[in-house]
This record gives sequence, C-alpha cells and structure tokens, in this order.
Amino acid sequence: MRSMLENLVLTPDEMAAVDRAASASGLSSQGLMERAGRAVAAAALRRFPGGLRFAVLCGPGNNGGDGYVAARALVEAGAPVALFAFGDPDALTGDAAAARHLWAGDTISLAGYQASPGDVVIDALFGAGLARDLPDTVCRVIDAVNGLALPVVAADLPSGVDGRTGAVRGAAFDAAVTVTFMCRKPGHLLMPGRALCGETDVFDIGIPPRIVLHEGHHLRVNGPDIWRMALPKADGAGHKYGRGHLAVFSGGAGATGAARLAAGAGLRAGAGLVTVLGPGDALAALEAHLTAVMLRRVDDERALAALLADDRFRTFVLGPAFGDLAKARAFVAATGRRALVLDADGITAFRDDPDALFALFRDGPPRLVMTPHDGEFARLFADLAADGTLSKVDRARAAAARSNAVIVLKGADTVIAAPDGRALINDNAPPCLATAGSGDVLAGIVGAHLAQRMPPFEAAAAAVWRHGEAGRKAGDGLTAETLVEAIGPLVQP
Repeated sequence: MRSMLENLVLTPDEMAAVDRAASASGLSSQGLMERAGRAVAAAALRRFPGGLRFAVLCGPGNNGGDGYVAARALVEAGAPVALFAFGDPDALTGDAAAARHLWAGDTISLAGYQASPGDVVIDALFGAGLARDLPDTVCRVIDAVNGLALPVVAADLPSGVDGRTGAVRGAAFDAAVTVTFMCRKPGHLLMPGRALCGETDVFDIGIPPRIVLHEGHHLRVNGPDIWRMALPKADGAGHKYGRGHLAVFSGGAGATGAARLAAGAGLRAGAGLVTVLGPGDALAALEAHLTAVMLRRVDDERALAALLADDRFRTFVLGPAFGDLAKARAFVAATGRRALVLDADGITAFRDDPDALFALFRDGPPRLVMTPHDGEFARLFADLAADGTLSKVDRARAAAARSNAVIVLKGADTVIAAPDGRALINDNAPPCLATAGSGDVLAGIVGAHLAQRMPPFEAAAAAVWRHGEAGRKAGDGLTAETLVEAIGPLVQP
C-alpha cells in the first residue's frame, strides 16, 4: 500500500519533534521503540537466516535501545546472539534504559568485539541524529567489520553517517540493509550516505501520518507524484507552437556539439519546435548536423533583439560550450522576462559579479533555472559552497532564495530547490550518467518543459527525474547521444 509519507524526508531534528509530539499525543514511546527494534530483527532474519552469530552493537542513546529490543527478538526466534555495548549501559535513561533491563543476556563492552566471518552485525550504535565525529573505539570496530565485508543491518542509519548532511563522521558502516522508521532522512539520500545504506526499508512503527507531516518542511524525494499535476496536457487540435518553441544558443565553429545535444534533447522531450541560435562561423557545422532542429544566425545583441521581436521565442537554453563569456552576459540580459535555463559557461560568465545576474531576475515570479555542478555552484555562491555546516539541501535552498531562481545542484544526489523553500532530492540517477554531455541533455529537457509552460520548479524536477530514467534505459556504456534517444514520454496525469 502506498503511504502518504512515501516521498517525505525529515531532518533528524524534525524527526525528534515527531517523536515528542507522538508521545505527547498519548502514544507509548516504549511501544514505538519495541516495534522499531523488532522490525530491525525481522529484517536481519529475513535476509540473513544463515548467520552464525548476530552481533548486536548498542549505543548510548535511543538507537541503542532499538538494539536491545532487536537482540531480545532475535533470541526469541532462536538465533545465536552476542550483544556489545558502547558506553556504560547503566547510564541509559528513559525508553533505552527500559529496553536494556528487558535484555536477559550478557552485555559485553564494544571494545571486546572481535569481528568474525559468519557474523551478521546489527548496527544500533548511533542513528540519524549523529552530528559529531565518532570515537576511535567505534571507528576501529567499523573498520574491522567493513574490512571483512560482513553483512550489516543498520537501525535507522549506518553509524557514522550524518543524518542531516549524508557526510561520514570519521568512519561509517557499509550496510547491506538499513531499516528506518516512518520516513527517510537526508542522510539516506545524500551522498556519500546513500551509498552506505544498502537497501533501505522504511517501516511504519505506528505514528499517525498527521503528526509526521506536521513537522515536515517541504523536503521530498523527487518523483512523478510531486509534479504530475503540472504536466502539459495533450491537445489533439494543437500545433507545434502550442507545444512550445525552445531556442538553444550555440558556441562557435569548434564547439557546436553541446548545443546540438541540448536541442536534440529538447525536441525529444516534447518541445514542439527547437531552434539553435548560432554565430556565423558555426553555421556550416550546425547545418551539417541539424535536421528536425531549426537554425538561426545570431552573432550579437542586435541580431538577438531582432529575433526577440517574435514573441514565439519565449524559452532559452544558454551555456553549453558557449565559450564567449562577455557575449553570454549580454545575451542573458537581452532575454528580458523570458524563461531561461542557464548552464555551464552561462553560469561561469557571472563568476566575477554574481549579483549582476541575480539583479536581472530579482523581480517577479521565478523564470530562471540554473543547473550547476559543485564547481559551477561555487563560482556564483562561494560562501555557501565553503560553509561545511550546510548540507547540499541547505546550499541549494539558500542559493535559490538569493537568486530568485530554481537551482538544480547536480550530482548522483541532485537537489532541486525553489526560492520559496521547496526542495527535492533525486534518487533515480544511475552512475552511468556521469559522462560527457549528460548535463547538456538535462538542460535541453528542462528547456522543453519550460517551453511547454510548466512552472520552473516542476519543470526542473520532472526533467531531472526523466533524465535519470533515460540513463537507466540507456544503461552502462551510454553516451550523450544514446541518452537523448532513451528519453521516454512524460508520465501522463
């Protein structure tokens, strides 16, 4: 059954507020811990029924309490269990202390754990609330377990992964399975945390969705349910201009490939008409390769102004291999109040004066989508990029608010953020998308969606998801050209 919490992402602080609200509503917090710990035990038994020993590692907080419950459930199922505790078990308080007192077996110091082949490790040391580097004792255990490639079942989040940022705090278990509760946290989705979670199970421990949703602050996993209602509607009586006209700026004679990729992606992604705008020295190369895509000569601002007299040109992509940074700045300013996707050289063109770019788009509803990778992001938002306390979501949100633009901060864990604070983390991109020209294809898809009058945030989110699905379809060994061909239809309402 699909859950209304399926796409919700809560920070550790927000999840702590959920726990407090659940307890205040009359729910038994001990009962919630009991269900959480038993879910971890069930996941371990289901996936690793032949484990020679279930080594349960319990920490000094509520995550450790989940571990004590899991250990008891494993013993009840007849599994061989050894429990190792970090810190003084007698110092536990609240629900964790109650769970520990129900454990009838031996409790061994974590320092005494010797990782052995055949062990299945239940990691209940530190959950998603970890926000400091792990102690050396814990790091040594993690290194030993990872070194033997033992299967790890993590309660909530692999110990060592920061639940807010996904960063590794000294060391982290490389889990085979992570069992989390009610909804995912940023650390499950942001790299490198995502790569360390293995298969993630989200288990409903019985907190009413209304309590969970109340604490959410507009952070979700990207997917069709987010933007489905904003998709363009098919019109049997429509024509090509009704499906939008996308214009893509090209670089010079030796740099037309990126624009051609963006244009081809835009056409494939549903724009009714796509035109490449190229300088005179690039026309021969462009004419030799373009068929269904149109071509117009645009050498300077005067030529662009003449083109803009035709109001059917309302959406632009600028940046892929554009080259001339001064011209890029002038063309961005000339596009006026039209929709614009700014990528690559279009972003770099404003590195010496980001505020000049932001001023052009400060007024009115957002109409700018920027698609930087981390290096390009740092050229416009150096202070945000350098602030190690910020998560990728934090950086993207702050940049969107500052620039009045939708920010697509690219990577294996692409974040899409809007100026109003909405943010999405994308999780469907395969590793093979990390190839030359992939970003040009993404820019073209975003442009196609904008040309079809999707709102900028939804246009960008749908494009990122569609780009990931195309990567899955094209598979290992894809090139940017095969990626364009793999772009499938938009999910229909």
